[in-house]
Amino acid sequence: MPNHTSSEHAWFRAALAAPPGSEERARYIFRGGRGPGGETPPNDWGSNFGGRAWTRVTEPDGSPGQWYLHLFAPGQPDLNWTNDEVREEFESILRYWFNRGVDGFRIDVAHGLSKDPEMPDLAGNFAVSGPAIEGHPYWDRDEVHDVYRGWRRVSDSYPGDRTFIAEVWVQKPERLALYLRPEELHTAFNFSLLLAPWDAESMRTAIDETIEALAKVGAPPTWVLSNHDVVRHLTRYGGGELGRRRARAAALLLFALPGGAYVYQGEELGLPEVTELPDKIRKDPIFVRTSGADRGRDGCRVPVPWSGAKPPFGFGPSGEPWLPQPEEWAALTVAQQASDPSSMLTLYRDALALRRKLPALGDGQMAWIEAGHDLLAFRREPGFMCVVNLGDKPAHVARELLPEGTIVLASGPVDAGGEIPGATAAWYAQD
Repeated sequence: MPNHTSSEHAWFRAALAAPPGSEERARYIFRGGRGPGGETPPNDWGSNFGGRAWTRVTEPDGSPGQWYLHLFAPGQPDLNWTNDEVREEFESILRYWFNRGVDGFRIDVAHGLSKDPEMPDLAGNFAVSGPAIEGHPYWDRDEVHDVYRGWRRVSDSYPGDRTFIAEVWVQKPERLALYLRPEELHTAFNFSLLLAPWDAESMRTAIDETIEALAKVGAPPTWVLSNHDVVRHLTRYGGGELGRRRARAAALLLFALPGGAYVYQGEELGLPEVTELPDKIRKDPIFVRTSGADRGRDGCRVPVPWSGAKPPFGFGPSGEPWLPQPEEWAALTVAQQASDPSSMLTLYRDALALRRKLPALGDGQMAWIEAGHDLLAFRREPGFMCVVNLGDKPAHVARELLPEGTIVLASGPVDAGGEIPGATAAWYAQD
């Protein structure tokens, strides 16, 4: 994550040993405090992990000193991206790895880095975390784009295809598109579908707005249903059997849309969120820094079950993963699902195989079909159609709307005559 280093980094240790105003401290964001003796933080900014975003240091002479900014944990001090040395160091790191043949980088919290130099209080006008709104003093600021233009110049100086993939949490696709202009980053996780509720109108809006905004900068759309920071979508979609059916249907929607699709580990197994984790084994700093008020993200980070009838289900050589897997995951292991034609894993594998095979899928265009309430239906040429019923009841698709062909994949039992059960998706393709 380019927003910060470890507090154990040589740069930060040097900053702690140096006086205020030094070159060493200029690499980070140190400020004097407010109030008598500077005992109050420089502003009211909060940490993404709970608590305040400032920690006071003890100066080399033993006196109470400046405060340093950490938008995440105290052990992750924020870098000062207005500092030329910081920019040069990161570009040298990119070259180091490109020289060794890496294909690219995933950029965590790519909408961070730049801060309002005035350091204004949030004063209740901006959220500490979540998708950034315009004008936020430390998320999605326009100055960050100059950093990525520099990175793009570095990657373009190497032969072959090199790729930057950005994690960008913003509220509007138009803001996401700014990161994907031709002279900046190549692609990004688009969270609009992840943030949309299980509702046909909401999902269609998310899809339309994404495609429209990214087309203006010549960037392909991307789609995400889950990641390491949110509750797994099977649970978000209702959990249990309902959540499983909806998650299966969402997978076919994901892979049928134009552009790139990202799969978060475990969703191909239909893993639910693990909600019953004992407090004593939770690892997320959000849980720790909020004293458990925020349960954190551990529930979506429990290791994948590979094989066997009991934990740790073949994960790791020690037999003790950092977070325990539920006993009931014995039915969800890779080994258990691999030979089951009705499993979530088989559905994902079949969908990905067809996505490679069918010329209509992947990048390209799509056209909506008005098929009825609660239905998302669209064509992709040549000869492909996806229908998703987001309602609870069966819905009928008029025969004349269906392409000349057959159902090549469905998330559940589907009537060939055009009736789609609730929480079910089907792919039609020409023979």
